[in-house]
Amino acid sequence: MIPTTKERLPLRLAAALALLVAATLPAYAQTRDAGDILRVIDAQVSYPGQDFSAEYTVTQEKPGQGRSVTRAAVFRRDREDKFVILILEPLVDKGKGYLKIGDTLWIYDPVSRRFNVTSAKNRFQNSNARNSDFTSSTLARDYRIVGESREKLGVYDARVYELEALHEDVTFPFMKIWVDENNLVRKFEDYSLSRQLLRTVAIPTYQRVGERFVPVHVVMVDALQGRMVDGVFRNERTVIQVAKPTLGNLPDLMFTQAYLERASR
Repeated sequence: MIPTTKERLPLRLAAALALLVAATLPAYAQTRDAGDILRVIDAQVSYPGQDFSAEYTVTQEKPGQGRSVTRAAVFRRDREDKFVILILEPLVDKGKGYLKIGDTLWIYDPVSRRFNVTSAKNRFQNSNARNSDFTSSTLARDYRIVGESREKLGVYDARVYELEALHEDVTFPFMKIWVDENNLVRKFEDYSLSRQLLRTVAIPTYQRVGERFVPVHVVMVDALQGRMVDGVFRNERTVIQVAKPTLGNLPDLMFTQAYLERASR
């Protein structure tokens, strides 16, 4: 039986209201699958359509021992899972480089002119950052959501997700992330297999570049490393500042061993 005009009107209103409600919901609320939630988060800080480049300043603070600063040029090609890091300062490390192609990561020593395979899990330049921190976000590929809650994080009404690794290749087997209304991760905690807190990372500042975002101020606090200073235990921490982030096509040569060899001369 075909509905009359009077019967059709409520149906149309209901459909219009449903569309209006869906349009006003945040992206995560429209995403039912947990994997989709993580894919939305990944997409905010990944650049599959273009290459990425920026200057990174990594400041390592060791209580009672002062601080050290590393400046580096970083290049990424997310669609091919590649990155290059060229150390610019300090002078003693100038010309040292990292090259990642797929699952293989090399470190280049300009003194011996040799490439050695290293791990994405290792510390970057003896800081609290890991080599894996310089890759694109792959939460959806590496983790599943095992817990969800809400929490106030400063000015943010954050969604909090507890994550468990899907495989052994990740740097940390368990994570906890705080996500704002724009699907940007504002804080995360990294845990060991025994659920011991290893590191806390805050990302207070992002910069929009094109349709994506770049974390340009990152603070990492090591939960285990530190020392007593004036009777108080102070944790080691690393601050990363990112300058001049750009998206655009880079030469294929930049993602090769030959490029690092040339750049180090």
